[in-house]
Order: sequence, then structure tokens, then C-alpha cells
Amino acid sequence: MEEDDRQEDDMSALVQRLTRFLRSPQGRQIVDRGRRELAKPETQRKLKQLASRLSSRR
Repeated sequence: MEEDDRQEDDMSALVQRLTRFLRSPQGRQIVDRGRRELAKPETQRKLKQLASRLSSRR
């Protein structure tokens, strides 16, 4: 039981750190860059191919 609580605390701390980073100027830059990349047709095509390969493995 204590180990589960510790894992939840660790996860909570990780989520908090990630949230803080994503709200920082550097984090916002990375998110904006990701959005620009995802808007490109070539990137969308590559992601669809990857999703197709991963789903066919099952």
C-alpha cells in the first residue's frame, strides 16, 4: 500500500513539473513548434504510416 502511495506521489510530482515546463516560455515554444510540424501534410502522412504499422502488429 505504501509503495502505491509513493508511486502516486512520484507521478503527481512529475505531472506538476511537466505542467510547469509546458507553461514556461521554452515549453510554449516547443508546443508551438510541434503544432506547426503537425500541420504539415508530410508529417501527417508519416504519422498515419506509423499508426498503420503499429496497429498491424497486434
